[in-house]
Amino acid sequence: MAAPTHVAAQEVFRSVHVANLPTAETLPGGSWLFEISHRFGTPVSRGGEALWGLDGPAFIRLGLSYAASDRVTLGVQRTNFRDNLELNATAALFEGRVGSVPVEVAVKSGAAWNTEVFEVAAHGGEDNEFQFYGQLILNAMLGGRVAVAAVPSYIRNPRILDFDTDDGIALGLAGQVYLTNSASIFGEWLITEERTDAEYDSGTFGLELETRGHFFKIVVTNQTLINPTQFLGGAPVAFEPDEWRLGFNITRVLPF
Repeated sequence: MAAPTHVAAQEVFRSVHVANLPTAETLPGGSWLFEISHRFGTPVSRGGEALWGLDGPAFIRLGLSYAASDRVTLGVQRTNFRDNLELNATAALFEGRVGSVPVEVAVKSGAAWNTEVFEVAAHGGEDNEFQFYGQLILNAMLGGRVAVAAVPSYIRNPRILDFDTDDGIALGLAGQVYLTNSASIFGEWLITEERTDAEYDSGTFGLELETRGHFFKIVVTNQTLINPTQFLGGAPVAFEPDEWRLGFNITRVLPF
């Protein structure tokens, strides 16, 4: 195997996440990233009577990240499901080539506090509302237009309603095909352990549009949760057309 050589940043994935899974993409040092994401709770299969899912309730995430350097990003995210508040950090470890293939490697870790504790307390888990996770992010570009990713992940306390805290392992796989300079299609699959209320793997596919520092992603998924400590535990419904939900991610880079 040829020795790795340096590769310029932003040569694999262009955005900091595919849909739910993170990428090894970095931000210019000193810049900020604002995010707003939605996952609608009503299936598309409800049809026109529910505006194909858009009439239903939605889980919402707001996020703000700061690039402490070209290689380290610090972030805070909050979603309205159990008022999950997360602090996280991402660090780029390697950007280079293996032969002619651009490769990027990063790590991400975060801690979350589920501040809506009354629901947890009702199940006897009032002291079990904190969660932690770590991820190794492996990205590569194939043929100049196809980005692929593997994201092995560890999560501490995947189900906060349980009396006992345990550990979980998940494996995320993703791909993105760049059709033009501004449009691409993507898909991801998260292999998780089967657990109560989260028996299924998460699947997502969609369309990404990029324009002047914005990324707009329209997603179709069986996973309505957005923050990592929540979706890494699995999905409550199967990845079947009758269970697909709509969602979107919007991010904006703020180069102050």
